[in-house]
Amino acid sequence: MLETTITYWNNFAGNLITVSALLGGFSLAVTANLLVYENGGKVFNALMKGAALASACFLLTVFSMTKILMMTTEGRPEGVGMTDITLPKLLGSVTFFIGIVALFVVVGLSGWTKSKKMGRFTTWVSVLTFLGVLLTLVEVRF
Repeated sequence: MLETTITYWNNFAGNLITVSALLGGFSLAVTANLLVYENGGKVFNALMKGAALASACFLLTVFSMTKILMMTTEGRPEGVGMTDITLPKLLGSVTFFIGIVALFVVVGLSGWTKSKKMGRFTTWVSVLTFLGVLLTLVEVRF
């Protein structure tokens, strides 16, 4: 197995910060819009929880990856090793994945607020898109 380098983690963290900030902003906008919607149903509550969880997870990812970015930037006064970035790497990766799952839950549940037919459609779209995302996250060698 190949070990990743500090330079790789620097670039990876920078890219993940951008993606997480974008998705976190989207999740936060959904959360804010749900706050003004007056409905206390089960689907609404699940949507609210999913959007809040996604926002929080993407925010944690941004801060974890920012720490990695700062620790691995060239010219840092102190040297840094791979073991120094273990915790933010683990926290950022796990919260990013949880945020993605929460976001897909929000997409899947969104249609159920309108009708059964729309709910089925958004659920299928969410599941198929999630499977596509999983395929891009897993490296398959033929």
